[in-house]
Amino acid sequence: MVTNRTFTMLKPDAVEAGHIGAILEKINGAGFRIVSMEMTQLSRKDAQKFYEVHSERPFYGELVDYMSSGPIVAAILEKDNAVADFRTLIGATNPAEAAEGTIRKLYATSIAANAIHGSDSDENAEIEGSFFFAKRAQY
Repeated sequence: MVTNRTFTMLKPDAVEAGHIGAILEKINGAGFRIVSMEMTQLSRKDAQKFYEVHSERPFYGELVDYMSSGPIVAAILEKDNAVADFRTLIGATNPAEAAEGTIRKLYATSIAANAIHGSDSDENAEIEGSFFFAKRAQY
């Protein structure tokens, strides 16, 4: 099932560095419409639940610590071919390998502090979006 929505999260490093406006401008400029958006801070428990899929990976503890270390901006975006187009817009996880002009090439500082999350499938976009926005039935 291909949907026209995806989920993103501006991570604590991007928020702390003041890149919210510039990143949102890139997102809008690429033709995405923001359906829902919220600035919040993940509790440690919420970060553990959100990243539960990675719980057996060696970086899980650091990821949970990082993602609960400061405010994030969660959003549901809409556009044709949303998931694939957004993954292209954000670039590779490692900013050193990200294409010129991508969000991670411009704003990420490391593999861990890579500025932004983007869902990797339509199914995960729905799951991740619902994690933040189910109460408002926005997804």
